[in-house]
Amino acid sequence: MNEIRLGHRAIGAGHPPFIIAEMSGNHNQSLEKALEIVEAAAAAGAHALKLQTYTADLMTLDLESEDFYIHDSGSLWKGQSLYQLYEQAYTPWEWHEPIYKRCRELGIIPFSTPFHPKAVDFLERLDTPFYKIASFENNDLPLIRHAARTGKPLIISTGMATLAELNEMVEAAREAGCKDLILLKCTSNYPASPADSHLLTIPHMKELFRCEIGLSDHTLGIGAAVASVVLGATVIEKHFTISRSEGGVDSAFSLEPAEMKLLVSETDIARQALGTVRYGLSDKEKSSLKYRRSLYISKDVACGETLNEDNVRIIRPGYGLPPKYIDQFLGKTAAKDIKAGTAARWDMLG
Repeated sequence: MNEIRLGHRAIGAGHPPFIIAEMSGNHNQSLEKALEIVEAAAAAGAHALKLQTYTADLMTLDLESEDFYIHDSGSLWKGQSLYQLYEQAYTPWEWHEPIYKRCRELGIIPFSTPFHPKAVDFLERLDTPFYKIASFENNDLPLIRHAARTGKPLIISTGMATLAELNEMVEAAREAGCKDLILLKCTSNYPASPADSHLLTIPHMKELFRCEIGLSDHTLGIGAAVASVVLGATVIEKHFTISRSEGGVDSAFSLEPAEMKLLVSETDIARQALGTVRYGLSDKEKSSLKYRRSLYISKDVACGETLNEDNVRIIRPGYGLPPKYIDQFLGKTAAKDIKAGTAARWDMLG
């Protein structure tokens, strides 16, 4: 695979995991709050800030029909109509430019999830460096093709998609011109259970689709995200808020600043810890060799005296012969007088 760049950052196994803070609707319809979220995400070390670009009218219909209401018993948004939810959660399009500007001033990369081709066209005017397709839109092949035709990197969440649907999606993106594709393992529950995350899918997806794989994580905390890095994830997306107590459509499963900072550091530690397949002594372990066990004369021994378990022991430090030679010493006679505390050597044997 060629190295992918998302904005000014390179993506891949040799680089720190790319951490995306998703604002979603946690701004609670306040531009001031949105800009505070940008500042908090940048201060926490996130590499990118993700918006969602849609209007309620581009998402659904404003109808009273039961089809357009949320009935799931475990949903955070049970009882709301889809139109009401999207009106509450959407980010006004006129906010995008000041949010992008603030991101760029702070060195964090701004981008968005478009939910309609018109949103892609709008984001192109803001010089959006790459695009994200949400799980619920990963079956919208016309939208995927429209975003892919920009020639920019494309990130697609895989929640709910069957393997056949994933194959269709990947083919559509690549045939439309997407050269840099990243798939995010995703469980489309809000919040999601770690037990439903099935992170072992990550290396399988990487092998099947020959592209970078990441995680769009809706679990609470950072444990699943850290584990995903061990399995090869190079991009992590988490919802982000300044404070869950302030509310917001996604606040219940969003990270706060201290948690985001921990996510950035711990995922990179996990990546560094992977290293390579290696056995034996590392350069930094050389100084510790002296603390291994070895053979020592444990009591004064006179020349001609028999060596036994009472006067030859396996102990620390490690300056004597390795413990595996203990049987070569027991029962032999000493070739000279030996003081207690002397590291065992072959010339001691008669």
